[in-house]
Amino acid sequence: MKGKNIVMNFSHAYEEERFFKSPYFEWIDCTHLQGTDCYCDPEAAKTIKELISPYSPEGIHWIDSGNYHYLTKFWTDKIDRPFSMIVFDHHPDMQPALFSELLSCGCWVRAMLDTNPLLQKVCIIGASDSLKKETEGYDNRIRYYSEQTMQHENVWKEFSHNHLNEPVYVSVDKDVLAPEYAATNWDQGSLTLEELKKILSIIMHNERIIGIDICGEAPESMGQMHDWFESEEKNEHTNEELFSFIAHYIKK
Repeated sequence: MKGKNIVMNFSHAYEEERFFKSPYFEWIDCTHLQGTDCYCDPEAAKTIKELISPYSPEGIHWIDSGNYHYLTKFWTDKIDRPFSMIVFDHHPDMQPALFSELLSCGCWVRAMLDTNPLLQKVCIIGASDSLKKETEGYDNRIRYYSEQTMQHENVWKEFSHNHLNEPVYVSVDKDVLAPEYAATNWDQGSLTLEELKKILSIIMHNERIIGIDICGEAPESMGQMHDWFESEEKNEHTNEELFSFIAHYIKK
């Protein structure tokens, strides 16, 4: 996996993380855009696609809070060969669209399956068992490993043997983690950071990783300012851990 380390700044969350001030990261300023929070209107979608047009889907893309997880669709629309996608998320993001012209953080996976002929299948990891019903009708193209299922060792073995049959794009929403490892503006799962890294290590051994994106920051609108700064420190630590972990495999 090659490509650049891209930071897409919508909510100002990354501005408080010293980690992202390194020259390793190239920033795309999206703070001026309207019609992007949770829902992305057609005008905003057009502008975002123009902003990322110079960049490859390869590399690591930091895509702000979970409100902007739909950005994964824009990055993967740039992939020019058959691929599969692995999504770490406490929510499957497979809701039917409320408005056909609006892409949202809750329906983007369904939109990808419906519109991208190159997407072979989606593997969802860490979502709640109670939300599996959102994937009904897509059984032949979705593998659903709920947070409860991932507690069983035989499932890890099945996952490691069955999920890497074609090039893979990986998307991580930190709401899949327990609250002690990340602070997000959505309800969270129970994975530890070590468990997430363990699963990622299985995936990263595949030399056909196309790219990775990571979201789940804490927007400024979360709670009182003091609490927000604490959240930022927690997320910065996890972001740095994930970056170091992923970079280790990229350099091999």
